[in-house]
Amino acid sequence: MGKPASQLSVLDRFLPVWILLAMALGVALGHVWPGIGPSLDAVKVGGVSLPIAFGLFWMMYPVLAKVRYGKLGAVSGNARLFGASLVFNWILGPVLMFALAWLLLPDHPHYRTGLVLIGLARCIAMVLIWNMLAKGSGEIAALLVALNSVFQILCYSVLGWFFLTVIPGWLGAESTAFHVSMAEIAKSVLLFLGVPLVAGAATRVLLVRSRGEEWYERSFVPKVGPAALVGLLYTIVLMFAMQGDKIVRLPLDVVRIAVPLVLYFLLMFTSAFLVSKKLGFSYEETASLSFTAAGNNFELAIAVAIGLFGISSGEALAGVVGPLVEVPALLALVYLSLWLKERLFPGSETHEGGALGGSPDV
Repeated sequence: MGKPASQLSVLDRFLPVWILLAMALGVALGHVWPGIGPSLDAVKVGGVSLPIAFGLFWMMYPVLAKVRYGKLGAVSGNARLFGASLVFNWILGPVLMFALAWLLLPDHPHYRTGLVLIGLARCIAMVLIWNMLAKGSGEIAALLVALNSVFQILCYSVLGWFFLTVIPGWLGAESTAFHVSMAEIAKSVLLFLGVPLVAGAATRVLLVRSRGEEWYERSFVPKVGPAALVGLLYTIVLMFAMQGDKIVRLPLDVVRIAVPLVLYFLLMFTSAFLVSKKLGFSYEETASLSFTAAGNNFELAIAVAIGLFGISSGEALAGVVGPLVEVPALLALVYLSLWLKERLFPGSETHEGGALGGSPDV
């Protein structure tokens, strides 16, 4: 059974409050200090601000250190699960975002293009946090993220050309020139997934070898676990600070961009959840598939938008609104997932402890 609220840490128990405060602090910093964005963006790694890149590593490393890599072989043979994930991520997700963008932003082609770039960039980072909070399978999430990474390298450039150049031409609209090399995508994947993945796996292997599995799970994981959400809060403050001034100056534009994003997150998550249930997947499998289907790689989408259209473009603004909407939306979906677990999977049990992965339940 999960821990009662009284046994959870203060960080666990009031996580929505801390996230809202982090968002508010970021917006306030960005509004009061408009130059914070260029300052944070002065040094980049893989097209992303170095402080943001550091936050992503800080956020992902504890989650990936928790993954039981020895169990990956046992879950890697689920062809139906991986097939469903590929369909949701690389067919339904891009098509849905394209449709919502064209339906709800017919008069804003730049914002529309930015949303399409988001829809094509499948999540390889923050989704691990949401999956952890919803008590999905860390092993399955790691495999799905790795699978998305491979397809992102192979498919992002091709799909970007198809959705931004070919289809608009079929619709009689102005097409957008698009060229992003596979090498650029591979570099992004290596930096933002490969580095924390290697660090997390190496930590588990070395410490289990020297101290044992029980010590690792009972002592190390509860201590390193909270760092993931502290890293999340740090990253949220910086992301909101970098765009706080635009959020205050262009509130109606932000709302226009946010509407299709909210619909996208809700539709992708609920459809993936219900289809997974229909296919007979366990709750842990269902949660992992649903969050990887709903999440997006905003770091990549923002970097591509800025590289192709410039930092002050409408495409870039749409890209940065993405994580501003995703954070509260996916947090709400965490609670929806746990609520659906009680009603659709009444017999399922998880062994993650608190939201941060404290001591396993007994």
